[in-house]
Amino acid sequence: MALLLGIDTGGTYTDAVLIRNESEVIASAKSLTTRHDLAIGVGGAVRSVLEQSGVTPDDISMAALSTTLATNALVEGQGGRVALIYIGFNAQDLERHGLNDALKGDPVLILSGGHTHAGGEAARLDTESLVAFLETESIGVSGFAVAGVFATRNPAHELEVARIVQERTGAPVTCSHQLSARLNGPKRALTAVLNARLIGMIDGLINRAADTLAAIGIEAPMMVVRGDGALMSAAQARARPIETILSGPAASIVGARWMTGAEHALVSDIGGTTTDVALIERGLPKIDPDGAQVGGFRTMVEAVAMRTSGLGGDSQVHLKSEGLRGGVSLGPRRLLPVSLVATEAPEVVHAALDAQLHAPVVGEYDGRFVRSVVGQAAMGLSEREAALLARIGTSVLPMGDVLRTRMEQGALNRLVDRGLVQVAGITPSDASHVLGRVAAWDRGAAEKALTIFARRRVGSGDSVARDAEALALMIVDQLTEQTSLTLLESIFSEEQALFGGSPSELARHVLLQRGLQGHKSLLSIDAHVNVDVIGLGASAPSYYPAVGERLRCNMILPEHAGVANAIGAVVGRIIQRRTGTVTVPSEGRFRVHLSDGLQDFTASSKALEVLEAALRAEAVAAAEEAGASDIHVHVSRDLRMAEVEAQQVFVEATVTVEASGRPRVAHD
Repeated sequence: MALLLGIDTGGTYTDAVLIRNESEVIASAKSLTTRHDLAIGVGGAVRSVLEQSGVTPDDISMAALSTTLATNALVEGQGGRVALIYIGFNAQDLERHGLNDALKGDPVLILSGGHTHAGGEAARLDTESLVAFLETESIGVSGFAVAGVFATRNPAHELEVARIVQERTGAPVTCSHQLSARLNGPKRALTAVLNARLIGMIDGLINRAADTLAAIGIEAPMMVVRGDGALMSAAQARARPIETILSGPAASIVGARWMTGAEHALVSDIGGTTTDVALIERGLPKIDPDGAQVGGFRTMVEAVAMRTSGLGGDSQVHLKSEGLRGGVSLGPRRLLPVSLVATEAPEVVHAALDAQLHAPVVGEYDGRFVRSVVGQAAMGLSEREAALLARIGTSVLPMGDVLRTRMEQGALNRLVDRGLVQVAGITPSDASHVLGRVAAWDRGAAEKALTIFARRRVGSGDSVARDAEALALMIVDQLTEQTSLTLLESIFSEEQALFGGSPSELARHVLLQRGLQGHKSLLSIDAHVNVDVIGLGASAPSYYPAVGERLRCNMILPEHAGVANAIGAVVGRIIQRRTGTVTVPSEGRFRVHLSDGLQDFTASSKALEVLEAALRAEAVAAAEEAGASDIHVHVSRDLRMAEVEAQQVFVEATVTVEASGRPRVAHD
């Protein structure tokens, strides 16, 4: 019997799940994510599933981790100081694909060297300038990124620079050709820079998670989920942390497929901060052909094609005061729910809410609280920001007690953006507590906060809602509407070529909206979403039945929808891909571009045979290193031909080898 442990660290919760024989969920648990030390949340969730199931730690055959840490770090601009060694490029190339923005002032060396399209040396590698640069600029650098012109056609200069850097600094080095076999040097350089910036952070997470499992007594090997939903070993994740971006959402899609067996479906995963929507095609997550886009940067990392909106159970509720009726809108910023912060500081929260309830008018900051994030380094703050952070201290405080001038609102926003302070306010989670759909936290605090918000005035001069329950229904209805629009935008982004116009415009078009309502008059319009929708997330059972009715679609809510990410983390397959190229540098010569050099042949068939054999060996070795068993290999060839004098002439070929298998566990 194999027992598999899946773990997912999300923005609000860390989930853990135990699966027996890859077929049955026997226990699941949630623990609040501890941002200052993720290991605390991991340990809490894992210990809980072990207690529920009666399983002993040494019964666990394998553990797998999915995480949003890399994604969040790129979005928030976090990570270590890096240096880029840019071989054979010029300064203007730093402006392409946002490479300068990604560097954020970190050191760059533009070095003579690089290769031609055919793999020949374009210029001698200037190792003297490299050594001089390392002597002056390597202090404080946590990782180096190396990118050379046409390094995917010949990586010799990248490899030589990496050797020198490691010899002289001992710091980790990321070579661009190891992350992608595709052309486009500046984009590969960007990916290498982001990877180098994340190495220390992901290494720390994996070490803390591994230490936590070891302290519990779990000695099974640990895997990590990639952004395409496949698994890799912890060692591979440490070397290529960039591949873990979109790890959490990718795991949820794998989990959805495992729970439902769906071959074709739309997956919508609602978390505390975001709603992530993706498509399952032929039983597999659809992959973004342009590479994962995170934090405004388009990388060359293969990842799930994901549409993310700032809409979740903990989204901020905004008053729409314009117009006679007014209303509410949600997101994109995440707040701590009042019902949650009240469990941490009940006396402070209830005392403040009671005082605000008895006030003759609603104050600007009523119903909102602030607290600092323990353990976060406060570097580079302005005098006003530092003073405000010191005033907040380590306690939960009413926002109105903290902000003394309107100018301090901007300082508070900057502290929130830096991750140093969290704001609490009413959210859909609080509305669900008021309606009795959820009972996890402090319902009384949620009811008081919503009562205060309901008294705010709209354009007509009336209150936005008559009481807390009416406001709660309004908030949940708004979540239904915004979720429905998010799903429709995702659908139109897939079918945009058929209709024209932007997905946002098409989703809101009056004819579609009338069709979803089944309009029948002189004109009959009937519209519905013609694909199953799988709703995931802990709050999906509360919100998604109404979304299914709104879109007139088949809404599937799996039994374990709340821990889909953790399930996906442990039921995925190990997949390793290797890609190479055959070019024609001159008539009658077919050049194979290998990681250890170039080889020329007189026949294209022989060149393709040698390339495929080399890629097969690399992919299988990488899959075995990741812990795969029963490895299957799939080979695809993309041949580019040209017609010359009525004959087909070989121009170029790309070969991709994919080696896949399930992780080795005890029963293997």
